[in-house]
Amino acid sequence: MIKINGAKKFYLWLVATILLISGLFLTINGVRLVAVGGSWYFLLMGLVQIVSSFLLFKQNTKGAWLYALAYALTIVWALYEVGLQFWPLFSRLMVFGGFAMLIAFAYPTLKRHETGDNKAGKGGYAVGMFIFVALCVSLGFMFQEHNVIKNAVPLANNQLKPTDNLLDWKQYANTTKGTRFSGADQINKENVKDLQVAWTYRTGYVPYNSGSGPEDQNTPLQIGQNVYLCTPTNIVIALDADSGQQKWRYDPKASTPNWERCRGLAYYEDSLDNVSNSNATCSARIIMNTIDARLMAIDANTGKLCEDFGDKGVVDLKKNMGDIPPGYYEPTAAPLVAKDVIVVGGRVADNFSINEPGGVVRAFDVHTGNLVWAWDPGNPNITDVPPANETYTRGTVNVWATTAYDPELDLVYAPTGNATPDFFGGGRTHYDDDFNSSIVALERKTGQIRWTFRTAHHDLWDYDLPSQPLLYDIPNENGGMTKVIVQTTKSGQIFMLDRVTGKPVAEVQEKPVPQGNVPGEYYSPTQPFSVGMPSIGNETLTEFDMWGATPYDQLLCRIDFVGSEYHGLFTPPGMTKTLQYPGSLGGMNWGSVAVDPQNNLMFVNDMRIGLKNWMIPQDQIPKNSSGIEMGIVPQKGTPFGAMRLRFTSPLGVPCQKPPYGTMTAIDLKSRQVVWQKPLGTVMDTGILGIPMHLPAPIGMPTIGGPMATKSGLLFFAATQDFYLRAFDSVTGEEVWKARLPVGSQGTPITYISPKTGKQYIVISASGARQSPVRGDYVIAYALPDKK
Repeated sequence: MIKINGAKKFYLWLVATILLISGLFLTINGVRLVAVGGSWYFLLMGLVQIVSSFLLFKQNTKGAWLYALAYALTIVWALYEVGLQFWPLFSRLMVFGGFAMLIAFAYPTLKRHETGDNKAGKGGYAVGMFIFVALCVSLGFMFQEHNVIKNAVPLANNQLKPTDNLLDWKQYANTTKGTRFSGADQINKENVKDLQVAWTYRTGYVPYNSGSGPEDQNTPLQIGQNVYLCTPTNIVIALDADSGQQKWRYDPKASTPNWERCRGLAYYEDSLDNVSNSNATCSARIIMNTIDARLMAIDANTGKLCEDFGDKGVVDLKKNMGDIPPGYYEPTAAPLVAKDVIVVGGRVADNFSINEPGGVVRAFDVHTGNLVWAWDPGNPNITDVPPANETYTRGTVNVWATTAYDPELDLVYAPTGNATPDFFGGGRTHYDDDFNSSIVALERKTGQIRWTFRTAHHDLWDYDLPSQPLLYDIPNENGGMTKVIVQTTKSGQIFMLDRVTGKPVAEVQEKPVPQGNVPGEYYSPTQPFSVGMPSIGNETLTEFDMWGATPYDQLLCRIDFVGSEYHGLFTPPGMTKTLQYPGSLGGMNWGSVAVDPQNNLMFVNDMRIGLKNWMIPQDQIPKNSSGIEMGIVPQKGTPFGAMRLRFTSPLGVPCQKPPYGTMTAIDLKSRQVVWQKPLGTVMDTGILGIPMHLPAPIGMPTIGGPMATKSGLLFFAATQDFYLRAFDSVTGEEVWKARLPVGSQGTPITYISPKTGKQYIVISASGARQSPVRGDYVIAYALPDKK
């Protein structure tokens, strides 16, 4: 027997101590997992690690052999649960593989101590080195894309219509049809690698990061020689399209206690002339709704209010709405100009009480600001101003996303949310249920309803329709074209309807869904499932889908998951902890889609974050609860408030396996996924929100929207890392990326300068969602001048 001394003894004790601590954690929490009906693996592995550690403390080789057997069985268990999926295997095997390596390096010392032979146990070094190399190779796979889908789908080769072949960016989505497509093609797959910064503008407004505070989510406009943008507090700025130099700046002094955002502007002109060629006052005007509920018309040339619009350029959107405390009614989405009317909805502060402002949708004359019509979702008989001494109906469904407009059908398409509060609907009216989470087709001239289609019955999940719909024409079996509307949802579903009739073009089935047990609540026995279109990120989770950066937070996620009430999509909130997946952020959110009409491809980005929620009796709701982002929402006027928490581990990592955000290309004719890939790395975020500075393409939550071009490129910036990226729109291959000074939540635009003929890509970047790194940048990229 050879005595173990010095560094070797310390090393052995260190390994044994680490193993003991790990074993105790696994055992204690493994008991918790088994108690709620989960896997026995962690409990058994914890016991093995404790026994192994004690044997190592006693300098017994059996400790090494016992752990080796346990790790071999762990590999079998991991393959049984998740197959060859990289990220799930990484979570299960990497840390315990590290332990196996440490023990293997200690084995020669143990063997020599046990046998007295100085040459005994040399194989341990070889095994340790083998494991070390295997772990390094595994780490290398972190930097490759996983969960990539590529399908061989025959694509069309359509000729562009003149209405698609636009070289400017006059509307929020370039068109009123929600296309986010440009006919510009100077920047293509071959030369995109040569893009460089053409100009940078600093707005002077840096949004602080408080979750519910100001966020820059702006999509600029470009008309003529001007680029127009707005800050979160509605400061409107006009820049020169080639130089980025400021031409004018208008500050409406808008304020609200939370949720400061200006996602976009609208534009109207009296003639087809460019703004720069028109001298008439307000013949071209920028339309903006503010966070404190004003509608403004601004001269596009001078930045001054249009005196002929409303009250010297301003319409008070609070008029006829009743009592509106600060922060309760905040239009944040871009308004829509449909011919000569401006269509405006508004964000309503959900979940404080049932007596919140209503969700009336109104149309105003673009010249005078006079009310043309109103659609009150709580009383469709109100089509103008309410009767004397009355207001628009309180607490109704609302339209907080930008609407879409079809000039040929003369219809406006409004995507609705649900009536406040989100998570208890026992007192909702039949109008609330009729119009919640629906697409509503309204006649532009009158606001009369042409048709409605509901994507969730009696919505209890905050599954608002968050995005501007896509209006598109697809070839049909008769050789003609079918006018469709495509709507993405927070539930991860995508609906395709005939936009003339509102009838499904892609099959929708009513399927039974779980029922709840909250007193005073009622439940829809079925929900609509869009089985004819791909769904994204809403698969039914199992315990095997739980993930963590380590086995330890994965174990805690498993306890959380198995201990929650969950039966897949549309599991309703209950009196005990309930899991909702996707959560109330989505799924898909306000960024909306882009389309390439040359090959019928639609591009959709998403996020995959679950939500834990449960109901709380009103007498147990703390005073001053708000829950704007997460936490307790009071839902005053109902029997219950609700708790809302992200379904994440204690390390701040989503509890289900990656990816947490993807980009998906869908062929709208065949309705098949052409490609899907994870979007974003942990370069600028990570465990506990700490940047890991690793270009590992795990796929992170996304929030803004994509933009496609005629040259077959797809641009996107609203990831958690600080990059503007370009993809081959047909294959999904990343062909270029540029490092931004801070992250972005905006949607990029592109245009051809009428002065120089140069194509620019412009992005607003003031900070990624949840990132403390903030700025005030607007950056334009262009190809270098030819010498």
